Amino acid sequence: MAERTRTHTSEVPGSTDIVIAGAGYVGMATAVALKSSAPHLAVTVIDAAPAGVWRKDTRASAIAAAASRMLDRLGCWQEILPKAQPITEMIVTDSRTSDPVRPVFLTFNGEVEPGEPFAHMVENRDLNAALRAKAEQIGVTFVEGTPVHGFDHGDEHLTVRYGDDKTLRTRLLLAADGVKSRLRDMAGIKTVNWEYGQSGIVCTVAHERPHNGRAEEHFLPAGPFAILPLSGNRSSLVWTERTADAERLIREDDFVFEAELEQRFGLKLGELRIEGPRKAFPLGLTLARDFVKPRFALIGDAAHGIHPIAGQGLNLGFKDAAAIAETIVDADRLGLDIGSIAVLERYQTWRRFDTVQMGVTTDVLNRLFSNDHVPVRALRDFGLGLVERMPRLKGFFIRQAAGLSATSPKLLQGQPI
Repeated sequence: MAERTRTHTSEVPGSTDIVIAGAGYVGMATAVALKSSAPHLAVTVIDAAPAGVWRKDTRASAIAAAASRMLDRLGCWQEILPKAQPITEMIVTDSRTSDPVRPVFLTFNGEVEPGEPFAHMVENRDLNAALRAKAEQIGVTFVEGTPVHGFDHGDEHLTVRYGDDKTLRTRLLLAADGVKSRLRDMAGIKTVNWEYGQSGIVCTVAHERPHNGRAEEHFLPAGPFAILPLSGNRSSLVWTERTADAERLIREDDFVFEAELEQRFGLKLGELRIEGPRKAFPLGLTLARDFVKPRFALIGDAAHGIHPIAGQGLNLGFKDAAAIAETIVDADRLGLDIGSIAVLERYQTWRRFDTVQMGVTTDVLNRLFSNDHVPVRALRDFGLGLVERMPRLKGFFIRQAAGLSATSPKLLQGQPI
């Protein structure tokens, strides 16, 4: 059956400067960053999902301070902020599920600067709505309801195939089509990847009492259990379990699921109630061996998929968006070929080390904290206690979590490209 596609903002011409395959948050942020910084560049977003399906996404994401600075610079943050929940405090515990008391080993104040939280929790549909509204306003072209089927190399362009035998010539193709990227495979880019045998259960919980903006991460034998504050008396959960147990929990009725949840969540916020659907996602590590090829680059989860233990997956993607946009805009201003490997190597050099470092860090943390070996538990609890007693080290970690660094792309520092 022929695919139904929807095109809007403007009719797709026979050629465009940049095609972005994937209209998730990273793809959309990249499109807005490019078009707002270089309005003369033609940017086309092609997405496999039908128009409007993003409105059904009930998940939420932690937006680090650097990412919120970027979104503010792009003109999106003021629309998002009234619906966002600042994280004002974070605590870390390490215990067993059956322990009656969970001692707090580590606490973080939620501000990186006076009045600036290190992160906000934002519902995905609100984030996507703001990015899409801005993209349409500044003239990004959308094609929805069809994936990019493939691409062919020309001397100074790619020919992208999509829809019902449609083609589009472009100077550069950016693959933002997720951790199982088909375009990455088509480009011949290999990956390093393995599965953890864990799945992350994601859902929203309503509770009687206010959370006061506090986030909690409980390290349990099966994996981390994160409680992240949302607006109102609600919290978003990222609950890691062994895959077989996660699948069983997803199949259970609400009574059994909420009983299991209460055992881990506790009663400090009063009665709990599941709000909306609950889903489980398999967890693993995926790192692309290369981020670029001639006229082709990976961004977001297509380049890297990491464990959610540090809550940095989306923020890594925003770093990609800021870095690729700055690389392309700088090259365009100098009159260089934006799709040349010489230009794209700057992006790869900028992002690959940081990505590998974060992937290795989350892998080690997951292996260290997702077990119940007594000597390992004693070692990690000693380490957490040591960090708690060193304010400067805590400050360093909180700024790292916030994505603030002097070497970050300009947009992440709140500066224009």
